Amino acid sequence: MGKGGWRPQKKVLILYSQCHWFFCLWVFSPEGIESFCLAVGIDHTDVRILMLAWKMQAEKQGYFTLDEWRRGLSALHADTILKIRKRLQELEKEVMRPTNFLDFYVYAFCYSLAEEKQKNIDIESACELLTVVLGFRFPLQVSKFIEYLKSQNDYKVINLDQWTSFLRFCNEINFPSLDNYDAELAWPLILDNFVEWMRENL
Repeated sequence: MGKGGWRPQKKVLILYSQCHWFFCLWVFSPEGIESFCLAVGIDHTDVRILMLAWKMQAEKQGYFTLDEWRRGLSALHADTILKIRKRLQELEKEVMRPTNFLDFYVYAFCYSLAEEKQKNIDIESACELLTVVLGFRFPLQVSKFIEYLKSQNDYKVINLDQWTSFLRFCNEINFPSLDNYDAELAWPLILDNFVEWMRENL
């Protein structure tokens, strides 16, 4: 890297060890993430922590490895708590770009899979994740979809296709009129059922 490049050197490692408290094989534990959030001044359920995990390309929910930590902070050009606070604001803007947001949205689903071979997330977890990841962009759609999910008995889990299709639904379908929704198109059945439920409850 040239002289103008960013060199994390020892600061990132020191910050890592100071923040995560529970030191185990260079893994930032859930307790460490909470202490980091306190230092940064945000709640551990704040969507920006998920955005940071996306930037780090973190693989396991609730944990940051040292390599992931280094990768994320290097990408953010941040090696102090003060710089991280500032960079998190910039990270929000980066994630909001359409192509980045789709990648982040898919990442959020995959990051929430607790087991290696798990392909679905349960309805309760999906509702919580939708609120965090999408609720601030499409509050009415998300609140109604969650209301539907909690009232129905046909679906116990959500898969990735259903998850990504709901984002497309939010981007493309007039809401709450639903006047441009065409059930003949390639929408998952869960969204057909949601639209039917919406029309019945207007």
